[in-house]
Amino acid sequence: MTVPKPPLRIPSQLLGFFGSAPVTSALTTTIVATIFFTHVIRSTIAWPGLVAILIGLTLCAALSLAARRDELNWQGVLPLTLLLLVGWSAASLTWSEYSRASLTSVLYQLAIAFLAVYVAVARDLIQIVRAFGDVLRVVLVLSLALEILSGLLIDTPISFLGILGNLAGGGPIQGIVGTRNMLGIVAVIAGITFAIELTTRSVPRGVAIGSLIVAGLAFLLTRSPVAAGAAVVVLIASAALIGIRRASAEHRPIIQLAIAAASVVGLFFAYALRARVVDSLNAGGEFEVRYALWQRIIGLTSINPLEGFGWIGTWRTDIAPYFAIDTLNGREPTSALNAFIDVWLQLGIVGLAIFIVFIGLALVRAWIVASNRRAVTHVWPALLLVLIVVTSAAESFALVEIGWFCLVICVVRAAQELSWRRGLRAV
Repeated sequence: MTVPKPPLRIPSQLLGFFGSAPVTSALTTTIVATIFFTHVIRSTIAWPGLVAILIGLTLCAALSLAARRDELNWQGVLPLTLLLLVGWSAASLTWSEYSRASLTSVLYQLAIAFLAVYVAVARDLIQIVRAFGDVLRVVLVLSLALEILSGLLIDTPISFLGILGNLAGGGPIQGIVGTRNMLGIVAVIAGITFAIELTTRSVPRGVAIGSLIVAGLAFLLTRSPVAAGAAVVVLIASAALIGIRRASAEHRPIIQLAIAAASVVGLFFAYALRARVVDSLNAGGEFEVRYALWQRIIGLTSINPLEGFGWIGTWRTDIAPYFAIDTLNGREPTSALNAFIDVWLQLGIVGLAIFIVFIGLALVRAWIVASNRRAVTHVWPALLLVLIVVTSAAESFALVEIGWFCLVICVVRAAQELSWRRGLRAV
């Protein structure tokens, strides 16, 4: 007769270590830094090194959550739309013709989502903003330093990082995140974060102002039309939120309706005057390339309209149908340059519907919380979601790495603050 083995128990000393406040803070900052440095890590120690780091961080985060399981409030933490989207991505393994690639992509997506959930659950919002601020200062300063080295001092591209050395000509610069559009978007995220730090006085005033100047300089040098358009929308959203937050409680619903109506009218005129908008952003050539790519992809969606080809995240040009999509000005596309079209291609109409509900509901939740809660930190998730939604029309930013990480954090924070399931339990 065999004696059953006792269940595996984690030593209390180990749980105590991972559950401590200093370790939680350090782990949060390390996770945020890893996500923003994924391009650098891949470029230096390749995919195996990045995967090993993510596995280690996932294990550490799991131990930290286990140590703090009794003190954390789990009600409404994981929105059903997030579970549906991740679940549909995983389900696509059953019909994907590149199931092995889909499996690795789904696991990669899940790992980053888990780390984002950990950050959102384990830390207060102001602590998350501080972690982002500390990391983004390093990202931007290092990006500018390497651009100065490449463009002015040695006058040679740093090819393995994708830095072209264009600083002497006023840009565009790519920094350490791979492309000018990505650096421009990161600069906008940094601007939002540094502004919250300045408003909340969570860092010295001089540090916050200096950080904003660095973010603005990096933003201008990218010469990114995508980031420029997103920044305009974020500034308008910021002004709207300031007006709503300063209004009295009884006037806020009327102002919200007026803003919603103005947004619909603005979208209508933006579409009607889209040619002039594109020209004003100096994006004519880039938009034409994107539009041609979208037309090709939409033609492919008719092959598997409901379920899509299977989740892949960042495209792999050695598998169908991605190798069949024409190059863009001599470059092989690694995404659809539109999150919604990308989801449509990979997960079909069903996945697209889930994604639209997922990101739309999160934005509404975060906006309501930012409008009604006194703490100014609640503005941070709302503005990040505005940025993510806008950039999703011109980049697949929301689906992988930095964008997916930020999206999940904002979605989870919004669900924590405004969960309909928690409301049902209270009835």
